[in-house]
Amino acid sequence: MRPTPQLVVLSSPSGGGKTTICKALVSQNPDYKISVSATTRPARDNESNGVDYLFLSSQEFFQRVKNDEFLEYEEVHGNYYGTLKSDVQKLLEEGYTVIFDIDVNGALSIKKKFPEAILIFIRPPSLAELKRRLRARKTEDPDSIEKRLQRLPREYAKAKFFDYDIVNEELKKTIDQVQQIIETHQRRETYVSNS
Repeated sequence: MRPTPQLVVLSSPSGGGKTTICKALVSQNPDYKISVSATTRPARDNESNGVDYLFLSSQEFFQRVKNDEFLEYEEVHGNYYGTLKSDVQKLLEEGYTVIFDIDVNGALSIKKKFPEAILIFIRPPSLAELKRRLRARKTEDPDSIEKRLQRLPREYAKAKFFDYDIVNEELKKTIDQVQQIIETHQRRETYVSNS
């Protein structure tokens, strides 16, 4: 029998490691799936539509907002990101634990609709390390990095509303920690319902 499906939301500042952790969890657990966010931002070279994100034009995105198709959506760094209700519902019905890789505001929106969702804030070990990781990614110019760093105080202020706050010093240890948290919740047998 499959463990009880959960909604698990990982948030962190850009460069905090949440995407890497999400991918590792899904590769280790065949009953976990990542919720693929829709976004208006252009795809990066290494990204595929429908795998990394569902890439939409602004017009398509706002049509879906108008149709009330999003569980949550936010503007982040001048682009819009959102979680489609139908995708999440389908994964839950198929018995998957759904992993979200979204920003802090999106995480808190999901918690309002699904109080049993597990919110995990992933914190970089230091500001210097975060800057190093952002530069090492080579996906943003210095202005974009600066924009991301300006969000830090707001993101850290919201971490106190999360169920868990983990410092990602050593990646493997952080992945194991998140895995243990999910398994503890699964053992509690709280089934996710959309009430």
